[in-house]
Amino acid sequence: MAYKITSQCISCKLCASVCPVGAIKIIDGNHWIDPELCTNCVDSVYSVPQCKAGCPTCNGCKKQPNDYWESWFDTYNNIVKNLKKEPDYWETWFNCYSQKYSEQLQKLNSK
Repeated sequence: MAYKITSQCISCKLCASVCPVGAIKIIDGNHWIDPELCTNCVDSVYSVPQCKAGCPTCNGCKKQPNDYWESWFDTYNNIVKNLKKEPDYWETWFNCYSQKYSEQLQKLNSK
């Protein structure tokens, strides 16, 4: 599994509704990605994982680290980020949405 749902999840259930293979499960109010079903949206019509793209927080679904040190540095960077002042929720959402939209436009224009 390349993605997991983090503690940043606001339980809006958007990820479950946009997952093309139904890999996102809700058990006792907690969201979970079934590794047996998840394809990371590879070899599909989507260019990015839909759980990540559909998340209004842009942090509710995060790429799962492949090795110990990658995981360690991810944890460290998240802790440091949380110690610093973060931007407003809507500003973060808008910046994330704008970035994804810009990437999609660039891909379409490069064809």
